[in-house]
Amino acid sequence: MADTKIVVNCETGEVSEVELTAEEIAQRAADQAAWEAEQAAIEADKQAKAEAKAELLAKLGISEDEAKLLLA
Repeated sequence: MADTKIVVNCETGEVSEVELTAEEIAQRAADQAAWEAEQAAIEADKQAKAEAKAELLAKLGISEDEAKLLLA
């Protein structure tokens, strides 16, 4: 990813590409890390729900298709 950004002056229509500051680069890295952590938490939650569902179906002794038929 380039360390630049596009700046558009809406009054004049001038478009320029400028270097990011050190703070902007650090913020981008922090935002990326936060997003990755959030995605990992979402995936872990999905996995936990799938495991709980599979465990419940195993306890009931039915398949997922049979559970769908019962709930339809």
